This record gives sequence, C-alpha cells and structure tokens, in this order.
Amino acid sequence: MEAPICLIESALGELFAKIHETGRVTLADRYGLLAAVFDDNLTEEELRSLSRIYRAIARKQIEIVDEISTIEK
Repeated sequence: MEAPICLIESALGELFAKIHETGRVTLADRYGLLAAVFDDNLTEEELRSLSRIYRAIARKQIEIVDEISTIEK
C-alpha cells in the first residue's frame, strides 16, 4: 500500500513565492509540486500558479537543482 501524497494547507502559496523569489526548484519543492498536482481541491488561482511555474520551467526561466533545500546554513 502506497502512502497518500498530501499537501499542507497554505504550503502551496509559500512554495510559489519561494520558487519565484529564488528562481530555483529544489528536490523538496518538486515533492510539493507533485503533491499539488494530485490535490483535487485546488482553487483556480492555485491551478493557474501551478501552470505558470511549469511553463517557466519548460522555458528554462526557473532552474531545477538537485539540492534538498535552498535554506542557507
């Protein structure tokens, strides 16, 4: 049995802001985006934000990195 993928309330807005601010998608961000894709309860605004992020990735305006997080020590 696979564990369900769940998105924490308000995490999506923070994720969008962080990706926009840094211009990078980390491994942790990718899991957040994956959870968002499988969430059936997203608002129209959240769906548009997801589309903008994926479009920016496709256009190479946002970089995908293999770091776990962008938090600096």
